[in-house]
Amino acid sequence: MPIVSMVEHSLYYPVPRNLNYMWNFGSLAGLSLIIMIVTGIVLSMHYTPHTDYAFDSVERIMRDVNYGWLIRYVHMNGGSMFFIVVYLHVFRGLYYGSFKSPRELLWWLGVIILFLMMATAFMGYVLPWGQMSFWAAKVITSMVGAVPLVGESLMELLWGGFTVDNPTLNRFYSLHYLLPFVIFGVVILHIWALHTVKANNPLGIDMKGPQDSVDFHPYYTVKDLFGTGVFLLVFAAFVFYAPNYLGHPDNYIQADPLKTPPHIVPEWYFLPFYTILRSFTDDWWLFQILLGWWGMEAKLAGVLAMAGAVAVLFILPWLDTSRVRSAKFRPLYRVFFWLFVIDCLILGWIGAQPAEQPWTAIGQWATLWYFAYFLVMLPLISRIERPRPLPHSISQSVLGGGGGAAVAAAASPMEKSR
Repeated sequence: MPIVSMVEHSLYYPVPRNLNYMWNFGSLAGLSLIIMIVTGIVLSMHYTPHTDYAFDSVERIMRDVNYGWLIRYVHMNGGSMFFIVVYLHVFRGLYYGSFKSPRELLWWLGVIILFLMMATAFMGYVLPWGQMSFWAAKVITSMVGAVPLVGESLMELLWGGFTVDNPTLNRFYSLHYLLPFVIFGVVILHIWALHTVKANNPLGIDMKGPQDSVDFHPYYTVKDLFGTGVFLLVFAAFVFYAPNYLGHPDNYIQADPLKTPPHIVPEWYFLPFYTILRSFTDDWWLFQILLGWWGMEAKLAGVLAMAGAVAVLFILPWLDTSRVRSAKFRPLYRVFFWLFVIDCLILGWIGAQPAEQPWTAIGQWATLWYFAYFLVMLPLISRIERPRPLPHSISQSVLGGGGGAAVAAAASPMEKSR
């Protein structure tokens, strides 16, 4: 088996010499995935996927299993850390144009990973069988019933019956255990696609020759190790000093189908999509203009919009048609990108608020801007924007032109060939 050659290729393949710390998030996402798989396997040894025992088995892990509290807090907060680095990874790709040709397949595989992460995280949130786990599962899975003709059948298939109960918990436990390994397989494809087309860089221009690149090791392994150290410090701060800060206190109350919590909210990393889901109401003027007149229910429109909020990333390479990748040379795109980031933060904030005015109206305007950014603003900006001139090469930008040219001219033939 070509293990040695694969390791050598991974360590010594050429990468752009100007990568910054924003390129650390890919390796940090891989580290987070490994942490989640290892801790999840250990937790599964002590968890009981049954509605009568699930909550108590989690409490037993916390109280009686040796270092069970630590393993669970690492797994629980690891999910949040995983989403943090992946979201930053996605925003970095948006800012520097990493979705543009020839990296479309690399980008699509990343979006598939995001979809699988969201499915895995949602199913994992149900497993502790607390109040918020049960009712979040009840609300979200019932949205499947909005699908015309087959909605009720799909919902009963998902539940394993006529409501969220023990068959639902068993299905979610099985899939939650399986999907991380599927994610791992797609990550391997993601890395393969990366090594095929090479990494993008902050300038968004291709490498012109050996003078534009360096070996991945030791330059970027050291950089990744530093980023890993900072990441683990933040991770440890949550695990040891604020382990429940990103969770909901109602999830420490055992699930009660007869007692609905006053305010049902998902985990923080789903809040922007939750806002989009509940923004579609029967009295929203945009829904009435675009969809209501031909009979679509607001509930179905919300489900489609929530799925479309991620699915729109698949067609991003065709929405932004500018030949310049990096926002460093696109002043108009850069302004709208940061407005989009602010809009995503607003969507997340509104998702944690009650479904009442004025929060609903703010969420509706934020939802409108989210889709307008992709479907209207990006194609328009691509046509009217005049980007700044690009540098001729990476080395010219990094070494300042004259110095880089002098060094390249003085290099020996052997160094140039390397």
